[in-house]
Amino acid sequence: MSNKFLNFFYLIILFFILLTGFLVRFYQIEKVPSGIYPDEAVNGIDALKANLNRNYKTFYTDNNGREGLFINLIALSFRLWNISVLGLKFPSIILGTLLILGTFLLTYEIFRKNWYLGLLTSYFIAFSFTAINFSRIAFRAILLPVVLVFSFYFLFLGWHYLHKHFSKNNKSKKFTAHLIFFTSGLIFGIGLHSYIAFRIAPAILIVFLIFLFITEKHFWKKYWFYLITFIIGSFISASPLLITFYHHPEYLESRSASVSVFSPELNHGHLWKTLERSFFLSIFKYSFWGDQNWRHNYPPFPILNPFLGIFFLIGFFYTFFKFFHLFYLRFQKKIRDEKLYLYAFLQAWFFFMLMPEFLTAEGNPHALRAIGALPVVYIFSAIPFIYIFNKAKNFQFVFRQIIYSIIGIILISISISNIIKYHYFYANNPHQQHAFETNLIEIANYVKTIPSDQSIIFISGNMQRIPIKLFNYQRNIIYIHPNDFQEKIETPQLLKKLKNEKINIIFTDKGNREEKIIQKIKSINPNLQLIEFSDGYQNHFYILKF
Repeated sequence: MSNKFLNFFYLIILFFILLTGFLVRFYQIEKVPSGIYPDEAVNGIDALKANLNRNYKTFYTDNNGREGLFINLIALSFRLWNISVLGLKFPSIILGTLLILGTFLLTYEIFRKNWYLGLLTSYFIAFSFTAINFSRIAFRAILLPVVLVFSFYFLFLGWHYLHKHFSKNNKSKKFTAHLIFFTSGLIFGIGLHSYIAFRIAPAILIVFLIFLFITEKHFWKKYWFYLITFIIGSFISASPLLITFYHHPEYLESRSASVSVFSPELNHGHLWKTLERSFFLSIFKYSFWGDQNWRHNYPPFPILNPFLGIFFLIGFFYTFFKFFHLFYLRFQKKIRDEKLYLYAFLQAWFFFMLMPEFLTAEGNPHALRAIGALPVVYIFSAIPFIYIFNKAKNFQFVFRQIIYSIIGIILISISISNIIKYHYFYANNPHQQHAFETNLIEIANYVKTIPSDQSIIFISGNMQRIPIKLFNYQRNIIYIHPNDFQEKIETPQLLKKLKNEKINIIFTDKGNREEKIIQKIKSINPNLQLIEFSDGYQNHFYILKF
């Protein structure tokens, strides 16, 4: 077959991977996950306010502070889809699909136009349980790996372009190279607007540059001007948030300091022991014991499919030892091999993007904090597959077909098992429903059915009220924290409302504290009856009404 036909065939495969990946992320988005977690709703509230006030910020201060890009994308989505679950999560769906494409482009480029590796890593990302999950939740963290893969793609594209055309004294070639590096820098600078873990990402580039310097002759003399172009692009796109941080240095503070392994309250005077435990939990989550948070994973299973978990370890250790072998050859035998800077880049990417996880001592293993490492994890996982595939070409026909069939069965089982795992087992698991506080979205939907002439009092914690606010923003609802009820009930305005027959008092729970409040209200208005709403699982709420 001609190269043109093969390339067209590979593009069709990529198209179907992207299409299927999008559909898996889009399918039943309003039902799975089963609720809107308050952290998602905070993003939605800020996006809603930004639309109402026409004030789109670079940084939003609520909920420990969050970079503004993802929230502004939600604001745009609300304009397209209105204030809905789809509107809240549509940016994540699109970003999750772009992650598939970006992972393909990056892998294809860094391994010198290797279609097999590119398609395989994009396939793994498309059907990764973790990637699917974070593509269906309105957390800004999904921006991070997307920015990294596209920025690194243009970086390697520019580097390979220079290698091919550097000797040619052609102004148009030089301009094209500068444009590619500028684009890479521009995308990289956007990363500052994505997720706090990005602040470690420049260290990946520093390691990459060091090993380019070690590998390439006269590196600085030849290429320094292109590095300046990259830095200018990065600075331009990062500058809006840099200016914000300059005027508000307090925004740089975050909750990360309170959960750091360096905190004496958390390491109890055993820093190295705590750090060691945290580090190995971060590594082991991919193949042995995964994130135990139901919003991030399906506990207790590891992040990767069992097959991929094995191949990830093989690929990781292969590149790890190859790096040290090439490093030895560089200084002992004076051999310059470009794979040295490639393996250094992959290892640096993996370990630096794990740091937001293993430098914290709370909630580990923690897949969300390590989301920046997800693409390189699948690159590691794909390398052994391609090695076996290429080796099989030298075998006899029958044995070769057996190897190919086994690989095909493994690949098909990975996609099917993860889709079923997410859309059936995870979707219907009560632990998942509890983790996403499904009763809050049930309450939000119920509130919409209450006639506008009836008053509503919602008694809950501060965070639990936010999903209700998001989907009923125009509704006049009185929100009261259970601890504040005794004080609030003394006000004439509230007493008047409680005596009215057109009152709906909603509780998320019915513990001892809520029981006392219910009895107090019924002493004021004996005609009110307590009604329980339940879906047959653990998701219920209670309403006092006439």
